[in-house]
Amino acid sequence: MKKNLYTIMVCILAVGLISGCSKTFNKTFDSSSKDAAWSVQQTKDGGYILAGTTGWIMAGSTDVWLIKTDAYGNKVWETTFGGSNYDEARAVQQTNDGGYILAGMTESFGAGGDDVWLIKTDANGNEVWDKTFGGIFDQWARAMQQTSDGGYILAGYTDIGADYWDAWLIKTDADGNKVWDTTFGGSSYDEAYAVQQTNDGGYILAGYTQSFGAGNGDAWLIKTDANGNKVWDTTFGGSQEDGADSVQQTSDGGYILAGFTWSFGAGKCDAWLIKTDADGNKVWDKTFGGSIEEGAWAVQRTSDGGYILVGEKFIINKLPWLIKTDADGNKVWDKTFGSILKSDVLCSVQQTSDGGYILAGYIQSFGAGNGDAWLIKTDAYGNAPPIPISG
Repeated sequence: MKKNLYTIMVCILAVGLISGCSKTFNKTFDSSSKDAAWSVQQTKDGGYILAGTTGWIMAGSTDVWLIKTDAYGNKVWETTFGGSNYDEARAVQQTNDGGYILAGMTESFGAGGDDVWLIKTDANGNEVWDKTFGGIFDQWARAMQQTSDGGYILAGYTDIGADYWDAWLIKTDADGNKVWDTTFGGSSYDEAYAVQQTNDGGYILAGYTQSFGAGNGDAWLIKTDANGNKVWDTTFGGSQEDGADSVQQTSDGGYILAGFTWSFGAGKCDAWLIKTDADGNKVWDKTFGGSIEEGAWAVQRTSDGGYILVGEKFIINKLPWLIKTDADGNKVWDKTFGSILKSDVLCSVQQTSDGGYILAGYIQSFGAGNGDAWLIKTDAYGNAPPIPISG
């Protein structure tokens, strides 16, 4: 009995240093080059899948990087995909068959310039197939989801010439073949950063528009039917620049958006949370921030009916920021991670099966120094070991 009590005390004292004692951890992954994780998801076995980039960005050569970890953030396997130019993954999801789907962009393959890139792997990260979508101009995918029919929906933007962008929505079948695509936009820059299939079989997109709205750039919400036809769209913003980076449908059929606003709030740029009804009408909005620049990258509804946001504070450099709210968007708690000595970013968040949170991004303050992929697991209150260790 005394031995067991001693073991428990050691685990309590060493939390954050010995990953086997707790399912909170703080890990970095390094390939001796500049690395980043842009997306993370908990897998069916309790571990995690990360997708991002590895390579020398300044040299114009990076690869898609896929990392599988166990429940404690220890690397199980990794694999890369790419050619001689710039390639990256912005979204990853475990698929119904236990494999993985990745979406992003490639300069190495496709029709020319930057093309949307969709990669399907088996459960061990071996490529099953890949597809590119694009033309002679530049196209990017920023978000992706497996749909109820086993296919995939991708959202991003496409260069239509004359320095203009349109938001781009692509639907594929289960083998990655394009079923349809559609664009949304006007005479200026319009981009989609997030997409989700809705309960009615259609889709909700969130992003940024300069073609419509009140000012220099507004948050943009677009609802489509199952075939990508626009049902309605709405903008949120003021006289300055505002945008949305993430959207989810809520249990009442409405939507929650997260992003940034220069038009409203306490200071320069604030993190922005917007709740709408099912028709896109604003129910409430909240800003988070002070006299420095802040923003939100992602939002997810939590099991208690509230929301979790991940974003950043810009003090001297970027400082990652995690915010928990109640169901009405009121802040319950917030946490920061990393160091202001160099820019660190966490841009993906998901609530885990134990009620905690998994976050992914990149870190320059610790690790190898060039910039490492970064994975943090917190408890339900956002607590995690303060110093990262190698995964």
